[in-house]
Amino acid sequence: MEELTDEMAIDANICAVAKSLHAKNMLAAADGNISYRLEDETIYITPSGVSKAFMKPDEIAVVNIDGEVFTGSPSSELKMHLKIYQQCPMAKAIVHAHPPVATAWTIARPELQELPADILSEVILACGSIPIVKFAFPGTDEMGENLSPYLPEHRVLLLAHHGALAWGETLEEAHRGMERLEHSAMVLQAAVTLGGLHKLPDEVVEKLKDRRKAMGELVL
Repeated sequence: MEELTDEMAIDANICAVAKSLHAKNMLAAADGNISYRLEDETIYITPSGVSKAFMKPDEIAVVNIDGEVFTGSPSSELKMHLKIYQQCPMAKAIVHAHPPVATAWTIARPELQELPADILSEVILACGSIPIVKFAFPGTDEMGENLSPYLPEHRVLLLAHHGALAWGETLEEAHRGMERLEHSAMVLQAAVTLGGLHKLPDEVVEKLKDRRKAMGELVL
């Protein structure tokens, strides 16, 4: 998909993604944030303290890659977005949300380092693996520091006790990553209630990983 360049189109698309996430219970009230980066490093990002379900296009803030604010009141999580853009040259869009079931996995299973990827072929094929990043106080430099070891390899990440984020080469890809994460977490939750988690054979997992490499880096 071609890069969005028209300001009104960018604002409208960000609002559409926010409303979609809210409708699917992955955002509540003023939670979460979404951003989009242009080639000239101008970044459009959702405002702080505004309900994403009722956000208006003209409330979208505009900053640069150094965090200088041009217009609006950017999200308190701006530093997290900037870290991803600075470390991931391919990143054009970022979605941070609070998917309930995916987030619950980080709370209920603190020993996990990633969402179990050797159980669901869809996780391996769609995004490779989904690591769990250790908790950092929201809005701080520590959040970016904790993300750093996983970038740019991983495009979908769980944030322990906090939520999740997905980045992509388009806004659609970032949105798709968040959907993929929560759907996978819900399948795993259902499997636990129905009898437990059972891994795929090692040889199958390796074949799936090989196919993922051949398919490319996009989140599907």
